[in-house]
Amino acid sequence: MNQDRRTLARLHRIESTDNARPTIDTWRVLDELLGILEGMVFRSAIDASWTFHLVSDACLGLTGYTPDEILENRVISYEEITHPEDRQWVRDAILTALAESRPYRIQYRLRCKDGTEKIVLDRGAGVLDETGNLVLEGIVEDISEQHVARSALAAAEERYRSIFEHSSEGIFQSTPEGRYLNVNPALAHMYGYPSPASLVAEVQDIGAQLYVDPRRRNAFQRIMDSSGRIQGFESQVRRRDGSLIWIRENARAVRGTDGRLVYYEGTVEDITTAKSYQVQLEHQAKHDQLTGLPNRNLLNDRLQQAIDYAERNSFYAAVAFIDVDNFKYINDGLGHVAGDALLLAIAERLKACLRSGDTVARYGGDEFVLILTNHYETTSIVRVLERVVEDVKRPIAVSDKELLVTCSIGVSVYPEDGNDAQSLVKHADAAMYLAKRSGRNNFKFFTRRLNTMATERVNIERHLRRAIERDELRVHYQPKMDRRRRPIGVEALVRWDSEDLGWMSPDKFIGVAEETGLIEPITQFVLRCACRQAVAWSRQGLGPLTMAVNLSARCLNQPGLVASIAAVLAETGLEPGRLELEVTESMVIGNAEPAIALLHQIKALGVLLAVDDFGTGYSSLSYLQRLPVDILKIDRAFVSVIDQSTGESPIASLIVLLGQSLRLRVVAEGVETEVQQRYLESLGCDEYQGYLHARPADAEQITAFFAAARAAAAPGDGPPFVPALHAA
Repeated sequence: MNQDRRTLARLHRIESTDNARPTIDTWRVLDELLGILEGMVFRSAIDASWTFHLVSDACLGLTGYTPDEILENRVISYEEITHPEDRQWVRDAILTALAESRPYRIQYRLRCKDGTEKIVLDRGAGVLDETGNLVLEGIVEDISEQHVARSALAAAEERYRSIFEHSSEGIFQSTPEGRYLNVNPALAHMYGYPSPASLVAEVQDIGAQLYVDPRRRNAFQRIMDSSGRIQGFESQVRRRDGSLIWIRENARAVRGTDGRLVYYEGTVEDITTAKSYQVQLEHQAKHDQLTGLPNRNLLNDRLQQAIDYAERNSFYAAVAFIDVDNFKYINDGLGHVAGDALLLAIAERLKACLRSGDTVARYGGDEFVLILTNHYETTSIVRVLERVVEDVKRPIAVSDKELLVTCSIGVSVYPEDGNDAQSLVKHADAAMYLAKRSGRNNFKFFTRRLNTMATERVNIERHLRRAIERDELRVHYQPKMDRRRRPIGVEALVRWDSEDLGWMSPDKFIGVAEETGLIEPITQFVLRCACRQAVAWSRQGLGPLTMAVNLSARCLNQPGLVASIAAVLAETGLEPGRLELEVTESMVIGNAEPAIALLHQIKALGVLLAVDDFGTGYSSLSYLQRLPVDILKIDRAFVSVIDQSTGESPIASLIVLLGQSLRLRVVAEGVETEVQQRYLESLGCDEYQGYLHARPADAEQITAFFAAARAAAAPGDGPPFVPALHAA
């Protein structure tokens, strides 16, 4: 500083024409000014090196060089300190300003003595010195920190602007009164406006113009007033074209330094797809995918509501458990597409039978549940169920076929049959099984006795599984006689003497075995035992006898059935022609094509096929002609009526005539009296089976029966004497 003052004084003194000296006040003012200024004050020549003639003490702090080093270019020139990349344009800018006789203000880089770089602000102008030469006078300030700060701010602003402009989320600022101050393109696009400006201009009331429910804006403001911010605020809004979308908002209240609310700012996300997916998931969780009906989950809720309503109003609430009869045969025979179409048609019919306050749900598979509410008496419930039974059995067109199906319905009533949803459904299910056992195509109400039967069924299933493991099952045989009353074959029948339950009637456990799938291992057991026993009787000289074994509906749908039959024949050594496999005609109804194809495969093994319980289904001559069968068995129901009134059975007569026309052997089941026997003989029936001749018995008893029959046989035309077998 002193040097600057001396230099300045010296220059002034040397170049002054009147030897005037500055006054003491002038020097004081100059000292104070130079001390206050943070920048480097200079005077330089306008030459190639910007030769400094005057420089302040701030030179050291700014450049790292002392004034003595830089004055008159003693060590380095100012041109050399200027960054090489900036030298030319700095010179051009200064010279241009000088040519235009105006001050200059420029920023450029300096390279300091220690190798660092600084950003400086150079402000100056051309002046005439004491000799009249044009020189530069100015001040150079270090603005590196300000430059960094400004650059950071500019970068931040650019980043914010980029985020604001290119964000996929909507961004907004809005007034508390409900007008937009600023929005980004994403929000404008989300709401269907061509530009942010159009959104701001057109929407003057967010609550009234955007929110489908205007109260949502008030709710938004209440949350803001209480907490100052909002998270995950979901609403439905109306786009410019009137379409609706769902949005989720996150926002905060911005306040001034005085605490006054200035505006709201936040983000908006379009959650329409997610919301739709959520609704879809919730619907799927409570509705059946095929029919769209309520499923079990929603059924429980609806049933509880019905119970609560019935309790409050002293009404009845009924639960009807519906099972489609023989659906499995149709589904397997015509395919799952046809099966699904059938279920859809039934679902529509069930809905049409109910009132708006009732519920029809799909319980699973071919099972439906109805909830009938607001009934003062059970007779009105009966009327609904009668309508359901009649509507379901009307012909249904599926896959260019007209199907006739029926349903079995079990009914429980609140409060008599249960006080909760689970009990009512359970009891209705139990009643449905009674409806099936009562001939199907009807409905039955639950009773306490049914509850006992349901418990017994579960008990039987548990013990039946154990019986298979313990080898408790036995095979009994019932002889079949020819016209001369000679034994020509037997039918194998399974029997169960339970270690825990005692003697079990087949009527009690065969149905359970069918429903649970246990009939498959039981049938395999009976088939193997029967074939083995037939071979044993042949070796004892009691043959040749045919062995009849029943095949259940589930067995016909068992993969590998044909292979398993062939394996048993090979294992036991029984000739295929001595094995009769019996199927019921109802097993083929609705499943005709696959069943007929399977029967042809079985027939190819060389075994005989019989249609059991013939006449109880819906068979026709054309239908029967397609079956590869050898034998027709007249159901015992048509035999038992022979003793009544006229002692005749028109249906039995027609079946025998049909069998003869098709060249099939006809077997009568359930023959118990001589009147029945003689009438059937008069019709020309081929074989007879029933208590008149022999009851089912174990192999040892049947062996004795055959031996006695063979010993009693005598030549001649009359019927031989056959000893009666009355085993239990």
